[in-house]
Amino acid sequence: MDTENLAKQVEEIEALSSIYGEDLIIESEVSRSYNIKVRDNKNEVILYVTLNEGYPSKNPPKYELSAPWMDRKAKENLHYCLDEIYLENIGETVIFQWVEKIREVLQTIKPIEPKKDEKNCVEKTLDFSQLEINCPDITHGEVIIDRKSSFQGHAAEVHSADDVSAVLAKLKQNKKILNATHNMYAYRIEKKTDKGTTMLQDCDDDGEAHAGGRMLHLLQILDQKNTLVVVSRWYGGIQLGPDRFRHINNATRQVIQQAGLLKK
Repeated sequence: MDTENLAKQVEEIEALSSIYGEDLIIESEVSRSYNIKVRDNKNEVILYVTLNEGYPSKNPPKYELSAPWMDRKAKENLHYCLDEIYLENIGETVIFQWVEKIREVLQTIKPIEPKKDEKNCVEKTLDFSQLEINCPDITHGEVIIDRKSSFQGHAAEVHSADDVSAVLAKLKQNKKILNATHNMYAYRIEKKTDKGTTMLQDCDDDGEAHAGGRMLHLLQILDQKNTLVVVSRWYGGIQLGPDRFRHINNATRQVIQQAGLLKK
């Protein structure tokens, strides 16, 4: 590693440690991986960062966000904000600015509205056609039909946030899935570190309120690891009430079992 980059990384981590104390956790000294808990308004986001050889002179650190309670648009906007901060500060350390931007966003939750004045963030639209997809195998479950609404689960074994993004992008290349009323998902990924293991987990309702959280809760109950489940719902025009959650849970469990991922 470039000695100047390494010196800046060491200095940055020492500064972050003095500022954030126990909220900064060293996952691996070897891979230079860390996570920082950011809390505000009773909400929490965990920022996972890995400092690569080119940071900060050439490359940004690799990062992941864990915020199961945050909706998809807010999360996409937050990612965009962090990317904008890096682009405005290429060659400089940025993790402190990332953490404070996350804190700033948490203070404005309910909902996050991008500011159009000042130099602020705007929502971005993901163009899945531009993604180069190296995708884990996906299992598609049986379709559950009730009063003209259809539910179908999709499951894959995942080991990183990149795997999750690849599976979601691959699914949305299917026009039927892309045009579903809701594509809810939840995942849990076991991350091994020098100090043991941590669990990276997240979910998304995609407009079906509380559905993603219920799916994640089911994965937690089943103690699933390295598992991503997506449930597509095509609304048939008749409201199902609480029955929709039963179908979502059944589709989740069924496809996990069909994919051979269900823990015994």
